[in-house]
Amino acid sequence: AQLVESGGGLVQRGDSLRLSCAASGRYAMGWFRQAPGQEREFVAAIARIAGTRYYSDSVKGRFTISRDNARNTAYLQMNSLKPEDTAVYYCAASNVVEQLRDGRASWGQGTQVTVSS
Repeated sequence: AQLVESGGGLVQRGDSLRLSCAASGRYAMGWFRQAPGQEREFVAAIARIAGTRYYSDSVKGRFTISRDNARNTAYLQMNSLKPEDTAVYYCAASNVVEQLRDGRASWGQGTQVTVSS
């Protein structure tokens, strides 16, 4: 899969941002993030066909993943952002959402999200 990410930036605590990821086809899609000195961690995913959604506990209730199948694009709406959400966010795509959640995926170029306090 070829992936092109957009969105990200510098915001303040409590603000919102939306990330987009355009894929070269229809895949299960999601996001991981990596903060400095930390391992890449799963954030959210959406299944390819049924559209079932998965979230990490740290973002559940604040982040929403969605997809536009006509555009092969996924979105991550991030609300109530916290400084601990600061990281490089990587879009991911896979044929099977379970593989994506395990990190077995194609990756986007990454986009920086910085939340100031």
